[in-house]
Amino acid sequence: MAAHLDITFSFDANGRTAVTDDDDHIRDMIKAVLFTTPGERVNRPDFGCGIRQLVFAPLSDTLTATTQHLVQGSLLRWLGDVILVEDVAVEAMESTLSITVTYSVRATSERQTAVFERAIAS
Repeated sequence: MAAHLDITFSFDANGRTAVTDDDDHIRDMIKAVLFTTPGERVNRPDFGCGIRQLVFAPLSDTLTATTQHLVQGSLLRWLGDVILVEDVAVEAMESTLSITVTYSVRATSERQTAVFERAIAS
């Protein structure tokens, strides 16, 4: 098992930099792609997904389909060598945006499902 720096950066009980396993590291990378707005990173201005821009759009089937397409395309572009995205489900309930990503880890062929939620600003 490889050890990766945990995101968000923190310290463990021994005062050392916290590390995480492969599965959690992949979830952290997916979260970074989903919730980073293009232009936010100086050295990679096109990195990210841009779903925050869709948060204020009126809720509709078109918005859901657009978000699914945007998420799947961004994950393919930025993490295509690490994961194979099988399904993306987007749901907006009241003030929460929920994105469920089902994927296979390319190195192990292990199937995973991860849910990412963010509160929608009113």
